[in-house]
Amino acid sequence: MTAPPELRLGGGAPGKARGSTPSHDVVVIGGGGAGLRAAVAVAETDPRLSVAIISKVYPMRSHTVSAEGGAAAVVGADDSLDEHAHDTVSGGDWLCDQDAVEAFVAEAPGELLRLEHWGCPWSRQPDGHIAVRAFGGMKKRRTWFAADKTGFHLLHTLFQTALSYPDVVRYDEWFVSSLLIDDGRVRGVVAIELATGRVETIAASAVIVCTGGCGRIYPFTTNATIKTGDGMALAHRAGAPLKDMEFVQYHPTGLPFTGILITEAARAEGGWLLNKDGYRYLQDYDLGTPDPKPVLRSMELGPRDRLSQAFVHELDQGRTIDTPHGPVVNLDLRHLGAEVIDGKLPFVRELCLRYQNIDPVRELIPVRPVVHYMMGGVDTDIDGATGLAGLYAAGEAACVSINGANRLGSNSLPECLVFGARAGRAAARFAGASPATAPSAAVLAQGRDEQRRLERELARHAAGGREHIADIRAEMQDVMENGAGIYRDGVSLAKAADTLLELRERFGLVAMDDHSRTFNTDVVALLELSFMLDVAETVVHCALRREESRGAHQRTDFPARNDQRFLAHSLIRREPDGTLQVEYRPVTVTRWSPGERVYGR
Repeated sequence: MTAPPELRLGGGAPGKARGSTPSHDVVVIGGGGAGLRAAVAVAETDPRLSVAIISKVYPMRSHTVSAEGGAAAVVGADDSLDEHAHDTVSGGDWLCDQDAVEAFVAEAPGELLRLEHWGCPWSRQPDGHIAVRAFGGMKKRRTWFAADKTGFHLLHTLFQTALSYPDVVRYDEWFVSSLLIDDGRVRGVVAIELATGRVETIAASAVIVCTGGCGRIYPFTTNATIKTGDGMALAHRAGAPLKDMEFVQYHPTGLPFTGILITEAARAEGGWLLNKDGYRYLQDYDLGTPDPKPVLRSMELGPRDRLSQAFVHELDQGRTIDTPHGPVVNLDLRHLGAEVIDGKLPFVRELCLRYQNIDPVRELIPVRPVVHYMMGGVDTDIDGATGLAGLYAAGEAACVSINGANRLGSNSLPECLVFGARAGRAAARFAGASPATAPSAAVLAQGRDEQRRLERELARHAAGGREHIADIRAEMQDVMENGAGIYRDGVSLAKAADTLLELRERFGLVAMDDHSRTFNTDVVALLELSFMLDVAETVVHCALRREESRGAHQRTDFPARNDQRFLAHSLIRREPDGTLQVEYRPVTVTRWSPGERVYGR
């Protein structure tokens, strides 16, 4: 069957004659914080190299823009790199690779200072020094911030900096559908130009995946609609293993209907979490502080996983508040006053007014745990290299691993910078040692095969079917929330795995209503759903095999942490027959032997 004329996909890059194949030394997939930092690092490392950024949205619409709270890096005289490293390792429930953590904390201050020089407007103390705030799981105040719009300013600064490098070429609103592999190494990508629907083979000596996370496999998430696990699925399909996919972080304070994040900075500035009785319930829970009951002034700054788990216990005890969008508790900022809220949390007030029609200066904010971050991702070494030659990854799409079983708040933005830069430098060295040449016949043939596959796929779905993309997506999200949520067990996970297989079969019967070529959102939604189903399967299968509770992975049938069996990273890969195989690799321990997970000492 051939595609209808309006769905037929052709070749040709912007400004190139049809039939020519665009080629770059390094292709970066994703235009957010990690992707822009990687592209700048390539350009800085070797100005002779051609760098391309391929992003399915305009870079300033990347999800990094929504990060609010801040970026962690040692700056105070009362702080140290060792303390930041230990907080990170302990906060990750000892699943972090400690060599990566040590490199991360050492390089984070330089990256944030570099952003200062590039123009990022960090908030200041009255004496002009960098202002820092407390964040969950951090013993010291080390989180740099720009009011509560840190991600916006960070991304804007990186985007402006990237514009200053003329050899950084952008493919805005292009969707990468596959990686090209020849002779055991990555040779480029195949991508769809969303404005026209045409497909391009884009050759490259190295590819860096910086596409962010996959929170949209769950129904309640802080993640933008673009966070569909594209890069993870691309690497997975190309044969690169994914690591630690069972560790899914819930943020304890998302708005109940939209999932929009109410930043941890709101609690860092002194916000309280209250149950339906107006009681600060966290004082009744073990948050890893030295005393059974946390110090009242700091208990809202416990780690995100334990705060989310405490919410579930409040729900089970009937102490949450029922709403049309599910159970909630309240975040109380009223005692902070308008001056503090407008000075340090202006975006929180704006979000509450715009999306909840409430004013946090005078009213309580309804919140619930929502999926926020993936600790797992594409398996990489400390320089972002994967097991597939020429393929690199950084940011939330990657797992290096500095986050272990639970990421501490404000570590993600500097992670994008530190490992985006490392991946960019490593990819530049790799590409410089093997300069771009004309694509081989095998690479061009793969590109044509992918184009024909897309044509067949889209034609089949355009011809009609009894299933709808939105229905399968919603069922997948419910399966993940119910089977692999804050708490999971063997029965719920096995059921989720079976249901995902059924959804995969039904996916083949999906109908497409939009038959146009120009900005066909059905095409994007179809490809994204395929990627999400892939990633969801890896989360469930890894969670099913990890028979312990650690950090964000809580098995009610295996409630204890088991270092004897599972002080190890899970690695999942798809075999040629389509089956998923999980194996384990020991965690790298350099200085800190696994111990009790505590904060505040």
